[in-house]
Amino acid sequence: MNWSYFFHDDILLFIFRLFFALILSGLIGFEREVKNHSAGFRTHILVGVGACLMMLLSLYGFEKFITQYDQVRFDPARIPSYVISGIGFLGAGTIIVNGMTIRGLTTAASIWTVAGIGLVVGAGMYDVATITTIFVLMSLVFLNKIEKEKFNGNRKNIFHITIQENTQVHRVLSIFEQMGLSVRKIDVVSLDKDQKRVVVELNSKQKYDRSHLIHQLTMVDGVEECGHQS
Repeated sequence: MNWSYFFHDDILLFIFRLFFALILSGLIGFEREVKNHSAGFRTHILVGVGACLMMLLSLYGFEKFITQYDQVRFDPARIPSYVISGIGFLGAGTIIVNGMTIRGLTTAASIWTVAGIGLVVGAGMYDVATITTIFVLMSLVFLNKIEKEKFNGNRKNIFHITIQENTQVHRVLSIFEQMGLSVRKIDVVSLDKDQKRVVVELNSKQKYDRSHLIHQLTMVDGVEECGHQS
């Protein structure tokens, strides 16, 4: 049996590049998994290895056509460009919008970066892929700690208040006024025909008793639920 029919001459190189992409993308995915983000270990590995596969296809998949025909034009950047633009749907799936709060942007960005890491590993640029992985992990791990320690005072205070559809929003806002609190943003979202959600964001660095404020809000007629997010 002619095994060359089934295996490419550079099969060992392909295995190494795919495995290298798996390791690097898995490191970033593991960091996301530890922090319980929607796209974790397996998702990042699949994106990285898949991108590497597309790069290998772009570099080596059309060799026989080039050798057979003299006028064939070869553009190895064509498939990777589609990968980079098309990977956005995975990133969009990790972004969660809830009123004025948006979650998942960092994970979406890491997925897009992992696709790039897979592509450069497929192209044989192992040094660039390794350095990029180190920089990404440093950004996700160390900068996240710095952000929590240094900018904790600037975190947003957001209240999610579920009210009945016929309840006036100003009745809810009057509680904040009575406690002398400055409101930065207000957003009203319809949940169904019987309920709507009022999202109130307070200006930062205001001192108040959160438990007392939530208690006062729940005492308003028509308020069914109240939650806080910082």
